[in-house]
Amino acid sequence: MRQFNFCSGPAALPQSVLLQAQQQLLDWQGRGCSVMEISHRSPEFIAVAEQAEQDLRDLLSIPRHYKVLFLSGGATAQFSAVPWNLFGGDSFRRADYLQTGHWSNKAIAEARRYGEVNVVATSAEQNFNYVPEAASWQASEGAAYLHYTSNETIHGVEFPYVPEVSCPLIADMSSNILSQPLAVEKFGVIYAGAQKNIGPSGISVVIVRDDLLDRAVAEIPRSLSWKVAADAGSMDNTPATFAWYLSGLVFKWLKAEGGVTAMAALNQRKSSLLYDFIDHSNFYHNSVALSSRSRMNVPFTLADNKLDALFVNEATEAGLLNLKGHRSVGGMRASLYNAVSLQAVQALVAFMGDFEQRNG
Repeated sequence: MRQFNFCSGPAALPQSVLLQAQQQLLDWQGRGCSVMEISHRSPEFIAVAEQAEQDLRDLLSIPRHYKVLFLSGGATAQFSAVPWNLFGGDSFRRADYLQTGHWSNKAIAEARRYGEVNVVATSAEQNFNYVPEAASWQASEGAAYLHYTSNETIHGVEFPYVPEVSCPLIADMSSNILSQPLAVEKFGVIYAGAQKNIGPSGISVVIVRDDLLDRAVAEIPRSLSWKVAADAGSMDNTPATFAWYLSGLVFKWLKAEGGVTAMAALNQRKSSLLYDFIDHSNFYHNSVALSSRSRMNVPFTLADNKLDALFVNEATEAGLLNLKGHRSVGGMRASLYNAVSLQAVQALVAFMGDFEQRNG
């Protein structure tokens, strides 16, 4: 029996997508073998790859002058790829970064290995519970780019706006891509690990504007070069074919569900339901500033942290999975990605109310 899965990643996938993959696992398109067993350069798989790209372009209205790459590995590899691909020479080895939580911290630490990093603004002094206002930023002259993490999965903070900058804007959108409409033309590069709103782990999507493909440093590793990947159709090496195929099925599912506009409405409804319940409770608490609350990841604490283990155990028994918070912050966390249904959130809220009545 399928349970309600609130895992932060690898996260819930649409049940219809899993069933389709299951049905095709041993005999894909009547070929007598799995999609995992055919050549990535075969006409059949090339068609899968091209359709996945087109469906993603349709969902996000990606302009023609952007390349869409499907790359092996997680988004963490892009923490290195971003400076490698954009520093482009000693005179440009300076970048601006926004520091808003765990994943932006990791991106900053990696970029500092290759050049100078200016932290434009930080919310560290308040344990990353808000997004700094743009008026507080201290931007640098001649930065090669500005990087930010649009949604911090651990701290539950999401940017309520797209930064306005004069240099190329780079966004790690691993945990909120495809959750709402997006003005891609405002960005130089968007990248995202697949394992939250796209598909299974093992593949990442990079959307890069054409004019940025020639800014790499000379010594860039071939495996991190966006230009090499773009020239090879994301197949300079054998790609993660099954993850690519499954991601394509998710894109088709999203289109059938009404696209990112429909997802935005559903995600707002889900997150509002949970936040409203927490805000009207004396037993549960969310510390994120109202204007910065994530629609994708809702962290919360209990009035008595001695009840944490009991809450997790009882929730699991009730079919509500993976609610334990990240080890660095504790408490609980419910991740509400696209494939998490409204019914799942309703069940969670009902359980939380019952648990509070019995233990509050």
